[in-house]
Amino acid sequence: MKARRRTAKPKRRKRAAIRYILRLYVTGQTPRSLRSIENLRKLCEKYLKGQFDLEVIDIYQQPALAAEGQIIAAPTLIKTMPLPLRRLVGDFSDQARVVLGLDLKTT
Repeated sequence: MKARRRTAKPKRRKRAAIRYILRLYVTGQTPRSLRSIENLRKLCEKYLKGQFDLEVIDIYQQPALAAEGQIIAAPTLIKTMPLPLRRLVGDFSDQARVVLGLDLKTT
């Protein structure tokens, strides 16, 4: 009887983690702005831990950046990477809406 020889399965390479680039435009230190920042940070830590860069921009302090981003309401979140570009407006308290809006993979 011949002994079967097992062949080693090829090792799977870990895919490079996708980096999310997010810009959040807020209006000063208002309760809604602070709530938006907190909700978004919690969501990012839950779904994108270690895979995101979040830049918070106060449109009162940096109006040129708001004009550049064509911001007409605040708080507004813009996901620039990975493509496609996405825009969300609100306080981000509805996590399911934000996950869907940012096209996050939750599996």
